[in-house]
Amino acid sequence: MAGLRITVGYLYPDIMSTCGDRGNVETIVRRCEWRGIAADVTELRLGDCLRPDALDLIIIGGGDEPRQALVAPDLRTVKGSGIREAVALGAAALAVGGSYELFGRFCQPERGAELPGISLFDTWTIRHSESLSGRYGTIPPARSDRGAGELVVRWRDTLLVGRENHGGSTYLGTTARPLGHVLSGRGNNGDGTEGVMLGAAIGTYLRGPCLPKNPGLADFLIRAAVTRRYGAADLPSLADNLEEVARATSIQRARDAQRPARAKLRSALATARPGGGR
Repeated sequence: MAGLRITVGYLYPDIMSTCGDRGNVETIVRRCEWRGIAADVTELRLGDCLRPDALDLIIIGGGDEPRQALVAPDLRTVKGSGIREAVALGAAALAVGGSYELFGRFCQPERGAELPGISLFDTWTIRHSESLSGRYGTIPPARSDRGAGELVVRWRDTLLVGRENHGGSTYLGTTARPLGHVLSGRGNNGDGTEGVMLGAAIGTYLRGPCLPKNPGLADFLIRAAVTRRYGAADLPSLADNLEEVARATSIQRARDAQRPARAKLRSALATARPGGGR
């Protein structure tokens, strides 16, 4: 695939990247490189406009309430329309944690004024407890109104893994469809769903970062980005041995943390194909 080139827009790298979210960008760049695809990364900060025709993939990391409040006005008034247009034109997108919440209609913090979102997704978020994002060392046991710990999600014919750490409950409107279904953890709001998916745009609470341990999801975004730029994409398979070991380790941790869910996870593993069915 030598000669192909995509452009990745990395939003607020200095603000919305509290849980190693830059690793998602690095995963995209490296998996493209292994296939001979050049991936140019454009960092877009506060005040920078977004050209929808110039980006093939948009990535934004997570952040706690103060960071959300800092970027929300810029995201809504400077970049929001460009993001919506880019996705409508076929661009891929990945928004995780606090940015997932801001890509919806609004996010209501525990205290203070509602933060309007960009309404890419037909979702909204209500936060019931103080944000602890970024403080994994002091996270208390997960409560019914909080997601904290290992998150395992069935997506298509594979399992996605990551860490969740959010006090918000995100709800999907009538036009939204979830990214997947929770096998271990809390996900959107405890109703069994996780994330949201619109075309090639994904919002999710999977953190960690999520793409290094989920090569199938990374390749989904790359394939969509290449297709948006060139009209088609046929990605050669990669070995992904280390990635699969990392996924298996995360699944085992989820089993150990939630022993009652073991039977459900075992059944899902028996039917899931490694690597996301590439």
